[in-house]
Amino acid sequence: MLTISQGVSGTGKSTLGAALSKALRLPFIDGDDLHPQSNVDKMSRGDPLTDADRQPWLETIRRKAVSGVLSQLGDDHGSHPEPNTMSETEKTLDERSMVGHNGQPSLVWDEDQKPGIIIACSALKGRYRSVLRGETLSEAEGSKHSGKLPTWFVYMKGSREVLTNRMMKRQGHFMKAEMLDSQLKTLESPEDEEGVVTVLIEWSTEDQVREVVRGLGSST
Repeated sequence: MLTISQGVSGTGKSTLGAALSKALRLPFIDGDDLHPQSNVDKMSRGDPLTDADRQPWLETIRRKAVSGVLSQLGDDHGSHPEPNTMSETEKTLDERSMVGHNGQPSLVWDEDQKPGIIIACSALKGRYRSVLRGETLSEAEGSKHSGKLPTWFVYMKGSREVLTNRMMKRQGHFMKAEMLDSQLKTLESPEDEEGVVTVLIEWSTEDQVREVVRGLGSST
């Protein structure tokens, strides 16, 4: 399963992603690290990214997620196919959900835990989340991806006031505090979508992790 901590900048996506990685013993990738340099340069100048800027970045995240889970399957499935020919293997991934023993949620999966990966990504629009689910890749990716890697989103929800305070305190990050309004305007809440767990940014990281685990467990 792919689990994505998502929300606008300043919500704590990376902090929660790292905590989930530790609790669930699954690898974590910060989606910001997968931006091409051209995107980083734009954001450093305070220029919002366009959908055209984001599309290849989102596709890269999806490919990295599929590749990461395939690597965990390792010996069971032999050599790994190239990212643009993974549809058959994703059918196998679709059958392997990430839940605790006997379907009960746990802060640490047991020895029978299923493969998975945690990724932090803003995923502000519904169309972006569709790409991350493997549903709407570009023509360049072809139609071979059928979105068989089960995907959950953890929506990190918070007020503008709290987010602004957090952004003002951040140092050395390419996202500027003044871009927060642009992100909030772009944000399309995922709360009405399937496969979404909502956590409040005011909660402690431990409480957020417990809510995510509870949500994943109740999905089985």
